[in-house]
Amino acid sequence: MLTIQEINQLIEKLDQSTIDEFSYEAQGAKIKLKKNKGITQAAAVAQPVVQLQETAPQKAEPVKQEVATEEVAEQEVQQTANYDHEIVSPMVGTFYSSPSPDQPAFVQVGDQVTNDSIVCIVEAMKLFNEIEADVNGTITEILVENGELVEYGQPLFRIKKA
Repeated sequence: MLTIQEINQLIEKLDQSTIDEFSYEAQGAKIKLKKNKGITQAAAVAQPVVQLQETAPQKAEPVKQEVATEEVAEQEVQQTANYDHEIVSPMVGTFYSSPSPDQPAFVQVGDQVTNDSIVCIVEAMKLFNEIEADVNGTITEILVENGELVEYGQPLFRIKKA
């Protein structure tokens, strides 16, 4: 059976290669890795519905719509400016915010972390993998709930670098 370090190395090698999928089977254990297909998500900007009366068209309403759209776009830029690093899941598994149910979470929003700070555990196939911050900074957002299933490459935390 492969060790966690070997699995992490396989994930890194797959990520750097042009291969989209990798399968490995030995001694009854199977591992199947798939790359994300590079799906990009566009942020939808909310636009208010403008109804104009047929008898008296109004020019001011569309201007208000543009202003509202710009305000929403500015808010989205401010929200994304709260971080400059994301910690992503290195594998598919279950996210745990603490070492056990009766202990406090590894980190909370506002906590300072170093590059070797453990921020969570991702459990895959009964193997509990400690995830480290990899950067020095402050946790600005926790994007998943305790016990939630996570995908490979899914953002877990957002950090403002120190």
